[in-house]
Amino acid sequence: MAEDPSWVPPGVDTTRANVARVYDYLLGGSHNFLSDQDAARAVVSVEPDARVMARANRAFLGRAVRYLAGQGITQFLDIGSGIPTQGNVHEVAQRASPGSRVVYVDTDPVAIAHSKAILSGKANTTIVDADLRDPEKVLGSAGARKLLDLTKPAGLLLVSVLHFIPDGQDPYRIVATLRDALAPGSYLAICHGTDEGKAAASTVAQVYNRKVTTSVYLRSRPDILRFFDGFDLVDPGLVRIPEWRPDSPGDVPDNPGQFLALVGVGRKP
Repeated sequence: MAEDPSWVPPGVDTTRANVARVYDYLLGGSHNFLSDQDAARAVVSVEPDARVMARANRAFLGRAVRYLAGQGITQFLDIGSGIPTQGNVHEVAQRASPGSRVVYVDTDPVAIAHSKAILSGKANTTIVDADLRDPEKVLGSAGARKLLDLTKPAGLLLVSVLHFIPDGQDPYRIVATLRDALAPGSYLAICHGTDEGKAAASTVAQVYNRKVTTSVYLRSRPDILRFFDGFDLVDPGLVRIPEWRPDSPGDVPDNPGQFLALVGVGRKP
């Protein structure tokens, strides 16, 4: 059996597919392994648009960050940030406002190691090893305390991460804890998988859950809307990925319902 690449952190089990690395593969990245590739191909076999959806998710993140920067937000907390790839939050935010500060949060050792490598020497960015399930640890981390001033408006990014938390772990309490720590004028951006509108959604979830160590939990529109309690949704509300403030009308396909996720941005009054 071939040895793992030298950049793989000690203790990483490369034989088990991981959320961040499957996503990296779907985006065309190189920080993934055969197990991740096999899982991604299994998903693609039942949902041929999986790669298109991954790219659309990444594009939404960029549009959301640009929108928040346009509203004067210069500090961002990106939880479940994954493996760095083209169009990272700090790149988008600092292009709009050079002094922007970004705290990335993830638990995957590969994502953390790669993030540390590309963020080395960048004073206004950092990566925190913490889990969304422990929001107090995220907020109290050295990186967050150093770079973020939560007495002032901030951008909270929960993009394609909440659907990995089952109801039994109370994801609404988690989001409420983070919301309560934010100053008025802060924003929340969410992308969340949904089982509404496409019959294949449950099949995709079943295949994913068989192949990847972390299960996905698709939710309905009303359940996803609940995450925005305490926020005012900005136009166009909670919509399919390509429908949220597209760069051009041509970016919205004839059938946006093919995208198995809903996205939205809310402002804390």
